[in-house]
Amino acid sequence: MRNGLAISIHPSAIVDAGAQIGDGCLVWHFVHISAGARIGRACSIGQGVFVGNDVRIGDRVKIQNHVSVYDAVTIEDDVFCGPSMVFTNVYNPRATVPRRTEYRPTLVRQGATLGANCTIVCGVTIGRHAFVAAGAVVRHDVPDFALVAGVPARHIGWMSRHGERLDLPPEGEAETVCPHTGERYRLRSGRVELVT
Repeated sequence: MRNGLAISIHPSAIVDAGAQIGDGCLVWHFVHISAGARIGRACSIGQGVFVGNDVRIGDRVKIQNHVSVYDAVTIEDDVFCGPSMVFTNVYNPRATVPRRTEYRPTLVRQGATLGANCTIVCGVTIGRHAFVAAGAVVRHDVPDFALVAGVPARHIGWMSRHGERLDLPPEGEAETVCPHTGERYRLRSGRVELVT
């Protein structure tokens, strides 16, 4: 049950003793959740997902199939992680050089979308309600409401909380409304904020 607050864990999933999973979560086939993981309420953890020990996941997060959420990743509420997207935690890995003490923290803020097959290079912050396009490679922080795409990812526009492209220039000052909700957004000093 999801709305009834029970946790549903598929028999093929491995949940290590000590892992914390919030009410209403769905844990699908062949998932592995490590002992130190902390997962909030009403999350969906898709098939083949791995969740490391030093991972914090908020409420209502959707992690699609075949995503590995490695140590030093924090995901806030209402985030969407698309199928097979990639997190990293070591900037310059070598098989013969131990770097467990060099993990760089990655933060995904509330409401962000990480598209299918995108890569988030460790040490960045993805802003609130930002949108990372499918296949993008993110090496730098992404501002709130920003739309980024490409390899490497570059800023190409702005998105509403609802996930609609906003009619705003990449820079300058302007205002617009979300075409779906009517919420008003303001661009000023390279940042977008929700006005109403």
